[in-house]
Amino acid sequence: MRLSLLALTAAALLATPALAAPLELALPDGAAVSAEATTAATSYRLLTGPWQEGAGPASTLEGTRTDTAWRLRADQETTLQILAPLRDQIQAAGYTILYQCETEACGGFDFRYELDLLAEPEMHVDLGDFRYLAARHGTDWLALTVSRSSESGFVHLTTMTVQDVRPATPDNPLAAPTPAPAIAPSDFATQIEAKGAVALDDLIFESGATDLGPEDFASLRAMADYLSTRPEAVIVLVGHTDATGGLEANIALSKRRADSVRARLLADYGVAPEQLSAEGAGWLAPRASSLTPEGRDKNRRVEAVLAPTRQ
Repeated sequence: MRLSLLALTAAALLATPALAAPLELALPDGAAVSAEATTAATSYRLLTGPWQEGAGPASTLEGTRTDTAWRLRADQETTLQILAPLRDQIQAAGYTILYQCETEACGGFDFRYELDLLAEPEMHVDLGDFRYLAARHGTDWLALTVSRSSESGFVHLTTMTVQDVRPATPDNPLAAPTPAPAIAPSDFATQIEAKGAVALDDLIFESGATDLGPEDFASLRAMADYLSTRPEAVIVLVGHTDATGGLEANIALSKRRADSVRARLLADYGVAPEQLSAEGAGWLAPRASSLTPEGRDKNRRVEAVLAPTRQ
């Protein structure tokens, strides 16, 4: 017997696996999102077993990653009371639990620091009281971490949709990357005297790094030319970081970046030492959100600030 076209179409639809709907957890009353971040085309190492003797089983995934942290009001009595209803929701959504553990059974201190979580204070983990769960539904994976402080409960959810990651293809594959626009000496003078500060955007610092490469940076050449024609001028180099990590460490890191730029100006561009100083602001003066890779790149910078004229 021949099936009708309508029947064939219906049969095909029934045979096609349904795509997983985005997971939306219902948190307890009073829970508030404390931080969020989404990263496309990235990799993530999802832990799937206990951490023992410096190693632990994990699945390395590639695709789109989303992180969300919540802070709960203080009437949550235990981490299990926080985890259990969330675990029920995850299973009800069709996920299979791959691994779950509590504190020492997870691997204690070492396991916690293998977890790639949003930073304190948005996500707090008590090293003596936390729980972890990993689960999968088709191409969707997740890692759930819960913990407590003396005042609040904390929940961290990482979801990862595995995708085929390919490089973006430009309109002209042979075209070279567009460099940061060069700062002409006259432009540098106009900007710093009109605004009081110039961001040295052609200087590139990777996350955690302090040293400049060997390039002849246009912004440093323009600054050196400016200072050579104005011997009375003083510039303060102020380093800035993204919001990864604690404030004190980032202030120290940003100061080292500013020191690195000052050293280059003295050694390679002949600037007088008394015309330059270096300071660090850490992540206290962002110019973009640090919740995205692009924003973090913009925040890792050194700015030239025109100081009061020396007498």
